[in-house]
Amino acid sequence: MIGVAVLGSTGSVGVNTLDVIVRHRDRFRVSALTAHRDVDGMLKQCRAYEPALAVMADEKAAGKLRRRVKDAGLKTEVRAGAAALVEAAEHPDSGYVMAAIVGAAGLPATLAAVRKGKRVLLANKEALVMAGSLFMRALRDHGAELLPIDSEHNAVFQCMPAGYRAGAWPKGVRRILLTASGGPFRGWPAERLARVTPEEACAHPNWNMGRKISVDSATLMNKGLEVIEACWLFDAAPERVEVVVHPQSIIHSMVEYEDGSVLAQLSNPDMRTPIAHGLAWPERLSAGVASLDVLARGKLDFEPPDLATFPCLKLAIQAMRAGEGAPVVLNAANEVAVAAFLSGRLPFTGIAELVGAMLDAVPQGRCAGLEEVLALDRRARAAAESYLTALA
Repeated sequence: MIGVAVLGSTGSVGVNTLDVIVRHRDRFRVSALTAHRDVDGMLKQCRAYEPALAVMADEKAAGKLRRRVKDAGLKTEVRAGAAALVEAAEHPDSGYVMAAIVGAAGLPATLAAVRKGKRVLLANKEALVMAGSLFMRALRDHGAELLPIDSEHNAVFQCMPAGYRAGAWPKGVRRILLTASGGPFRGWPAERLARVTPEEACAHPNWNMGRKISVDSATLMNKGLEVIEACWLFDAAPERVEVVVHPQSIIHSMVEYEDGSVLAQLSNPDMRTPIAHGLAWPERLSAGVASLDVLARGKLDFEPPDLATFPCLKLAIQAMRAGEGAPVVLNAANEVAVAAFLSGRLPFTGIAELVGAMLDAVPQGRCAGLEEVLALDRRARAAAESYLTALA
């Protein structure tokens, strides 16, 4: 039986991972769980799955959880803080690690799992956005397995040649076509976006996601981060990765071969499909996902992304082309900007403006190690906060 550590277990990807695991208790067990400060959600999961370790990033939340776990008579050990997140990723009972912590906070733990040679189910795209070279080098050096869980990258992986492993551009492949739903504001005029509310931005038409990722989808920054992730995962030059808006979210991505063939992965928009693929690969197992009724769907539409109205996608592609520390600055500035938008400190259109300003203002340079990456991340966040203060 394989132990699975779920980093970010109370988020949407974490919850869906546990749903797949519980359907296959004969194959998988939960060894460790982590969350930020959702004590109620974590206690419920500890009762249901009895992990050896539960980690809360927030110290106060960990104290509350520790008391409630003890009162419930559970044997789960409760830890707190960033170092404990790394311990959860490295837990000796975990053969597989679901890396689903949103944002830069998930990078150290995800990288730690890679360095322990585990199978890493990667749903934390920021790990590759911020430290792609470092991450992929560690993957090779430590013999870890990397299975992409983002629906688009998992689709690309499934469409690659038999026996494909992440980290190399396969012979015979011409390009990758990453599909994008277009988010809730597809087709809106630019002037209308200035009045968008957080509630509107978080109302994704196809996917049920957390607030930060939902806003990223609305700005198309999520797709920009996915372009960067795809370049690292598949060793692809940026010009080999093309974004195609596909509103139905049925084709999750495509791979075009040199002979003109295009392979696509289709399924209902349900994260349990890529999660089950990552857990079972190279086998297949049931995930509780309904069969795709192609007749009921009727038609599939495609269109190019509107880079003028949604400049975050263009900024991300430019950052990938610039290389060095530009993607680190992009990600840090975006996280600060999205948080400011959700708290009412910044209009929706201000997200791209802040990110663009930080790419111009923050010195980047080369990041050879994790500490340099995290230091640049901190500098970019501080600069972004100063930008916001100047606007107030």
